[in-house]
Amino acid sequence: MKIALLEPLGVSRELIDQLSAPIRASGHEFVYFEQKTTDPQELAKRSENCEVVMIANNPYPVQAVEQAKELRLIDVAFTGIDHVALDACRERNIQICNAANYSNQTVAEMVIGMTIALLRKFPEADKAVRNQKTAAGLTGREIAGRTVGIVGTGRIGMITAKLFLAFGAKVIACDPCPNPEAKKMGITYMPLKQLMEQSDIVTIHTPNTPETRGMIDRECFYSMKKNAYFINCARGPIIDNQALTDALNEERISGAGIDVYNVEPPIPADEPLLHAKHTVLTPHTAFLSEESMIRRAHIAFENVQAYLNGEPQNLCKF
Repeated sequence: MKIALLEPLGVSRELIDQLSAPIRASGHEFVYFEQKTTDPQELAKRSENCEVVMIANNPYPVQAVEQAKELRLIDVAFTGIDHVALDACRERNIQICNAANYSNQTVAEMVIGMTIALLRKFPEADKAVRNQKTAAGLTGREIAGRTVGIVGTGRIGMITAKLFLAFGAKVIACDPCPNPEAKKMGITYMPLKQLMEQSDIVTIHTPNTPETRGMIDRECFYSMKKNAYFINCARGPIIDNQALTDALNEERISGAGIDVYNVEPPIPADEPLLHAKHTVLTPHTAFLSEESMIRRAHIAFENVQAYLNGEPQNLCKF
């Protein structure tokens, strides 16, 4: 059987060799491409004769799926799978597994970091120092005592909630499937509009699905408190970026921390959020830490081994 890792996983070649050794020892062919590509034809070429391909967050398009005649499993070293040509996989009965949970802690910590950067005005403070300015106008705010609204209380949402609670915040939540653990922690569930109205800080932790796409719309942003902040380290299409931009530029909310967009970075110059006030913007790095990269590499290769053993794991419904 041929198995190909189509892009780097952010770890050393030594670790890739170590993790792939059992595959090769079992008599299977393993191929590793160390240079990332987004070219559909190149991806199709790399997938030739493969029964299993391994990817991260690089798009895997229709052309690659259709030309990979032997393909049976796409092993996604990432949480979301919306960058894979799902309809084409469905037609071919190709299975998809993921590496869910590898970045839970990393993403939750990023949310806290963005929140502190906004509340304590890090971008403005940095600019002040570089321009020989003082602390005038840089009075910040604390997390303690503020109400944090968490939209989506899965694993990342729950870790985020625990971190905010540790800072002394009050946490409320919105989720169609309330988490029993959250209720034990004293977290109150409520409809989305009510959460947006009551929160001082809103953070998004839902997947990108037909149900959630565009869920955070103009009405949501315009119902927020004027001194509230919005954080999105989940998926870009969940929110209406133009509506958020307008809310920021009209100073209807105090600021936003955004790590994800409608497209993967590099972000086009005409993206509205690039020209919005009071923002902390990062190029989709919430998942990216040394620790999380090592975790996902282990999970991805464990997924391959499970498939080879006839017991595929972490399979996704799509």
